[in-house]
Amino acid sequence: MALSRRIRAIIDLATVFAIGLNVFVFFYPDILNEPQQCNWHGAPDLRPKYDVLERVPSQYLQPLLRSVPGLYKEEEKEGSSPLTSQDQDEIHMLLFGDPQINGNWKSTKYIKRLDNYGNDYYLGHIYNTMFNRLHPSHVVVMGDLFSSQWILDSEFYNRTYRFVERLFPRDQEYKQHVLDVYNKHEDYDWRKWLEDEKKMDSLHRFKSRVYDNVYDWIHQDRTIPNYENPLFINLTGNHDIGYSGDATWQHMARFHYLFGQNNYVINYNKGTEKEWRIVVVDSLTLEGPALQPEFINYTWSFLEHLRDIENPTFSGSTILLTHIPMYKREGLCRDGPEHSYYDETYEREPYKRGLLRSQNHLSFETTQKLLNIVFPNPTQSGIILTGHDHEGCDDWYNLEDNDVWVASKSKMTTNREPIREIVVRSMMGDFDGQTGILTGQFSDKRWDFNFTYCSFTVQHWWWASKVAILIAILLKSITFLV
Repeated sequence: MALSRRIRAIIDLATVFAIGLNVFVFFYPDILNEPQQCNWHGAPDLRPKYDVLERVPSQYLQPLLRSVPGLYKEEEKEGSSPLTSQDQDEIHMLLFGDPQINGNWKSTKYIKRLDNYGNDYYLGHIYNTMFNRLHPSHVVVMGDLFSSQWILDSEFYNRTYRFVERLFPRDQEYKQHVLDVYNKHEDYDWRKWLEDEKKMDSLHRFKSRVYDNVYDWIHQDRTIPNYENPLFINLTGNHDIGYSGDATWQHMARFHYLFGQNNYVINYNKGTEKEWRIVVVDSLTLEGPALQPEFINYTWSFLEHLRDIENPTFSGSTILLTHIPMYKREGLCRDGPEHSYYDETYEREPYKRGLLRSQNHLSFETTQKLLNIVFPNPTQSGIILTGHDHEGCDDWYNLEDNDVWVASKSKMTTNREPIREIVVRSMMGDFDGQTGILTGQFSDKRWDFNFTYCSFTVQHWWWASKVAILIAILLKSITFLV
């Protein structure tokens, strides 16, 4: 009898521990981060529906109210929610750096397969938590969606399926195309895509990459943000298509097929004082020498048309999204400037000799050209959001008297507005599972941008919470059977 009581006490303790650990995992962004760090800048507090909740400290009350809709007071306007009736004059964007999900092969050990499976859901936990709390209008994955571009179409489909089902799940119609491709599992006809691209006139190509007020890729006539299915922007990373010395038509075609175009611009509120735009640039195809020089030509053609066609009538602020960071001197970020090339002794693929093999930053010259084209308005602010350097970084580009953009850690008074660059820290567990939160607010005839990180700490706590649940269930089951 005494032994039985002890066993029941152990089981009860295991159950309480499992519940406590999962509550901790649910709230650890709020435990680890400063108040308001995991929220939109200047967001008003939600009001609890029940008076008893007033006793909960605000640090935990607000995340609780945002996560459980039935606990907060609805807006007075019928059918309106304070989470989804956000001010449309604000920009609400979540950014996720370099998930780099791995694949499974016949030789992959079961422990590694389990690790990959759990990592998918750990990253999905980060996204789902932030989505349910904040309901963004835009979500950006900063490139390097996968861990390697050297995979066949079949494995590319496998990882894309995991991407939309586990990491960034969405409603059925927003992932149906991916599911259809995955179920067919047929190699994509990249040669047909190649022919179509080469036939396309450069002006036509550019115009097909210009969008106005798009908040929904499926329903592009939607005129307001879709807070239940935000606009997803997936950037090309070197592990998705390769550096320019590696990138092939097959790499580029399948990325376009499943993740969208690699260069485009979305204009919002065009012709009004609240005008702003998102410019997506494939920085992997800005520099060479390239395996397929056409890619370099296409990207620079896009930028030149942006300069000549869009810029003359554009008077607002720009958000630049790209994978490779801008040039900056050694010491400002973890990665310093570096370009490497396939040398003359490279035997495995001799046709790549002399081509670009890897890069940490864009070159000085490319950075100057890119900043001048993308940020044409001297009185307007702007922000650059990149990936690639997993450690993350935060700098300002100031235009000095000699018309040269120079990076520094401080914002300096110059003859034009400085441009901030955030190198978004990776969402991988080794980098504390970060979510970047960008808020844009319009005030005094200009857009101001505020950026914070919401940290989810290492993945081991998430794993521990799931193992604790399994142990508690197992012990309860054994007791029931006995």
